[in-house]
Amino acid sequence: MSDQQGIFLGLGEQPVYMLPRFGNRHGLIAGATGTGKTVTLQGLAEGFSSLGVPVFMSDVKGDLSGMCMSGGGNPKLEDRAKQIGLDPYHHSAFPVRFWDVFGEQGHPIRATISEMGPLLLARLMNLNPTQEGVLTLAFRVADDQGLLLLDLKDLRSMLTFVGDHAAELKTQYGNVSTATVGTIQRELLTLESQNAEQFFGEPALQLQDFMAKASDGRGFVNIIESNKLIQNPRTYATFLLWLLSELFEELPEVGDQDLPRLIFFFDEAHLLFSDAPPALIDKVEQVVKLIRSKGVGVWFCTQNPLDIPDAVLGQLGNRVQHALRAFTPRDQKAVKAAATTFRQNPAFSTEEAITQLGVGEALVSLLEEKGTPMIVQRTLIRPPASRLGPADELDRRAAVESSPVFGKYEQPIDRESAYELLSRRAQQAAVEEQQEKERAESEKAEERAARQSSARRSDTPMESMLKSVLRSAGSQLGRALTRGLLGGLLKRR
Repeated sequence: MSDQQGIFLGLGEQPVYMLPRFGNRHGLIAGATGTGKTVTLQGLAEGFSSLGVPVFMSDVKGDLSGMCMSGGGNPKLEDRAKQIGLDPYHHSAFPVRFWDVFGEQGHPIRATISEMGPLLLARLMNLNPTQEGVLTLAFRVADDQGLLLLDLKDLRSMLTFVGDHAAELKTQYGNVSTATVGTIQRELLTLESQNAEQFFGEPALQLQDFMAKASDGRGFVNIIESNKLIQNPRTYATFLLWLLSELFEELPEVGDQDLPRLIFFFDEAHLLFSDAPPALIDKVEQVVKLIRSKGVGVWFCTQNPLDIPDAVLGQLGNRVQHALRAFTPRDQKAVKAAATTFRQNPAFSTEEAITQLGVGEALVSLLEEKGTPMIVQRTLIRPPASRLGPADELDRRAAVESSPVFGKYEQPIDRESAYELLSRRAQQAAVEEQQEKERAESEKAEERAARQSSARRSDTPMESMLKSVLRSAGSQLGRALTRGLLGGLLKRR
């Protein structure tokens, strides 16, 4: 719900509003399982959509798909609306576009191998630095030779080419171990076994399809179905990081505006940083720092604030902290860490309140008019206007088929790229090798024939001796005749 004061988030000591122009200052929604994070996320998404701001969010549990349907009929939500003075409590469906990497519950999402790049692919395949170096080398060779890397078979062909021509590439690009190439090829097989080939290819996602508005002026809520994708956490985190990186690289600088261009909700955000190499964390930190100037806000949703690195956590200006349970030393540390990030309220102890919050209640600190954090408020979160929970399958299918992009991504395209070009080169090389072999065999056959013909023309030993005798007799006879003739001529004189 939105009005002139901003997005109404809930009721604390006074109504709590999110100022839309600070949506790109990023945010954190944290709390234990079952404390109400999904309701908070859904309410914020509705508020931004109502203002015409497109929203992207991943739906790990399937709970957010109900946004395509109108709410109502939930007594608990009705009671909460009355409790916070939300009267009348309007119900409304929102314009939703469903996306799915596997193309099963929404429009397919695809990216090319080149767009993903060697760093994220190395993260996806859990490669060590040496293997990542060889992968980077393969990308460089492909660029230098004008070979497009679009899908997994392109990358596989490129790696095979690099391995087969390692000796030739060594002086220009460095050493390439065939064992390392083999390891990367095995990791590609693992990706294929996880249906990753459905993600890599064309038509690739066009970001403007994420940043569209419905005919009524509301921003589309882009929901990626992640209940299957989340079964491979590394793939899930890498995909969302790729999407965030694409937004950062392609969108122009716009600075601070009255409204963000896009709000990006990253659910289960701890998966992004789990076992991530330092280079990847540096990449995330860089994107979070700089993407604000592109008009994009990034909100991380996770259970424990300690899941987010300090360098990233320090960039999150808006905080919504649901209850945490302090059962273990790590939990107690998380409570203390979360409490210290808020601007303290003298009316209560923030650290104690975090463990006492009820379901649908949160400690909220948002950026105020001058960009400074507000004093933390113990807030009852407002109920969503759309349906809370999964959508019916018919309603989901209707939303997909009525989408303006329906049919644009459903059919994959396989154009000429590295696989086809390298296959053609290999076939041409095989033909030339066969022709060279046939030419060599033909020359050898001609030599053999010449030797055989020469052997047939040569004399036997008897014939050679007879010819020698005849040549000798002829020579002697010739000399005798010559002497006779000369002698006769001399006598006449």
